[in-house]
Amino acid sequence: MEDIRKLRSEYLELLRDRSKKSRVYKPHQMTGLSLAEILNDPEHKSLYMRLSKIYDNNELIRLAKNVAERKNIDNKGAYFMKVLKASDIRKK
Repeated sequence: MEDIRKLRSEYLELLRDRSKKSRVYKPHQMTGLSLAEILNDPEHKSLYMRLSKIYDNNELIRLAKNVAERKNIDNKGAYFMKVLKASDIRKK
């Protein structure tokens, strides 16, 4: 009975370790993670992944880098969304 408890705790620890590692399976996921990193906004990485499925990825990255270079912006993620809405970036 004690062996089962030990195996269970080891397995749960393994699952916790595996959940901490990021896995990227599709190109839009990598683009979304890159956008979150560029904009220093990891909380909204799923939003950026969704946007990269809709919009041209090169244009999104170009826009994010443009926003990230500006020094006087406090919330770069929000500003990026505002600029994206106002822009005429092509959809896929």
